[in-house]
Amino acid sequence: RAEPKREQFFDLIGKNEVYGDIRHEVNVYVKMFTNSPFLVCMDLALSQERIIDPTYLWIGPDGRNLVGQRYVNLTETGKLMLMGFRESMSGAYTCTLSHKIVEITTQEETEIVEAYKFMVYAYREADHAYQVSARFRTTRCKLKTNGLFIEELSKILNSSISYLTTHIAASSYKCHSIRTPKNVLQYELFIDFLVKPLAPGWKEICHKIPHDCEDVANRIVRQAAERIGKFFHQLKQVLEHELHVVPAVQYVDNSFSMTPIDSCQPGFGKNHHTHQNCASCCVVCGPGTYSPNDEVTCRTCARPQARKYGAKSCH
Repeated sequence: RAEPKREQFFDLIGKNEVYGDIRHEVNVYVKMFTNSPFLVCMDLALSQERIIDPTYLWIGPDGRNLVGQRYVNLTETGKLMLMGFRESMSGAYTCTLSHKIVEITTQEETEIVEAYKFMVYAYREADHAYQVSARFRTTRCKLKTNGLFIEELSKILNSSISYLTTHIAASSYKCHSIRTPKNVLQYELFIDFLVKPLAPGWKEICHKIPHDCEDVANRIVRQAAERIGKFFHQLKQVLEHELHVVPAVQYVDNSFSMTPIDSCQPGFGKNHHTHQNCASCCVVCGPGTYSPNDEVTCRTCARPQARKYGAKSCH
């Protein structure tokens, strides 16, 4: 993911290259554990010209020359790839390009020096969960069977998605009395719960595929949410036609809803203003900020003690 000038965007994606811009820094977003696109030590216009005696000097966030660093791939034409990207590798990467302009008639040489700055940030895909809501009609609010019904429903749903190593969490309900337009008093259970990954047994699977763990978890929890949606879609038919009874607690037609909820891992957060081109990503917290848990924002330290990227605390 890159945030260059808009007119360059589609060219960069196809070539897996991000060009510099002498007018401003260029933001680049690299998914954790993957290789960055090639950062090119020139702008797009200059890349279309013949360049005489070019030399390139790449400096990393720590102020060191990147030549010989084990995590970089530097080409002879001034392109830099950062390999196996981690949060600690985030920061400013600057390149100085020196080249010559030769006057044809006099053969006089003029050296041109241009500097390009890339702000490179590690990011993760947000961890997905789903908030599920539904309503059931009951005969009274103050019935012990209401709570027993919710418990049984949670067991059934957990059983239906357990093979996906996902689970139902934070299930809750409230009972409300409702007067209908026909002047009839009804009682309804408003149920909410979360569909989350990382049920028992998931960590063992995750350790086998650490680089793709988030993607796999998100895909699995989406499958679980879809399965639960199908369950509620068929619920009325199962209760009335297959069991041939009208139960004391009845599902309210079309009351099922499902809302995705994102969270970020510690040290990462979302910022729609700072990282507009990666607004849906969990981007590494910058120096002076931190994230101690799975919130979606990086907190600002009262005193800028956190000087590194990806801080989980201010100390």
